[in-house]
Amino acid sequence: MAKKTEIKTEQIEREYVIPLRKKTKVVPRYKRTNKAIKTIKEFLVRHMKIRDRDLKKVKLDKYLNEVVWFKGIKNPPIRIKVKAVKKGDIVEAELSEMPEKLKFKKLREEKEERKAKEIFEKKKSMMEKAKEGMQKPKEEKQTEEEKVEEKEKKSAVVEAGEKLEKEAARKTKLATKTAGKMTKQKHHIRKALAK
Repeated sequence: MAKKTEIKTEQIEREYVIPLRKKTKVVPRYKRTNKAIKTIKEFLVRHMKIRDRDLKKVKLDKYLNEVVWFKGIKNPPIRIKVKAVKKGDIVEAELSEMPEKLKFKKLREEKEERKAKEIFEKKKSMMEKAKEGMQKPKEEKQTEEEKVEEKEKKSAVVEAGEKLEKEAARKTKLATKTAGKMTKQKHHIRKALAK
C-alpha cells in the first residue's frame, strides 16, 4: 500500500507598517502611486522571505489597492498598515484597519455575492426538479380528441400569423407610398434662387 505524503504548508501571518514616503518622493509625480504599489510588494518580498525575490508572488487585496490609489496617481499615502499572510510561496496582503467607506463597500459586495449564490442555488434546484419531471414516464396517454384539439390550435395559430404578416405588408406598402409623396416638392423654386 502506497503512503500519501502530505506537504505541510506554512501559514505565517504578520502585520507591518510600510513606509512609502522615502521611495515615492524620488520618482516623478505622475508615477508615485505606481511606485508605492511596487514598494509595498518589495517590502513584503524582503520581510516575508521569498527566496527568488519575485514580486509576482505577492498578491494585494483590492481594498488595499483602492486605499493606495484613493488620492490619485500623484498623492499616495505616506505609510500604510498591512496584514500579510504567507501560504507556501505566495504572500497575500490586505489592509489591517479598514476605513469606514470601505467597510460599507465590502459589506455591500458580500451581501450581493450571497444573493447571487442563493439565486444560483434556486435555479440549480429548479433544474434538477425539471429533469426529474422529464424522466418520469407519461402515465396518461392523449386521446384522439385531445390530438384533434391540438391540431386545430396549431392551425389557428398559423392562420393568425399569416393575417398579421399580410397586415404588416399592407402597412409598409402604404408607408412607402406616402413617404414618396412627401419628398416631392409642391412648388417650383425660382431658377435664380436654385443656384
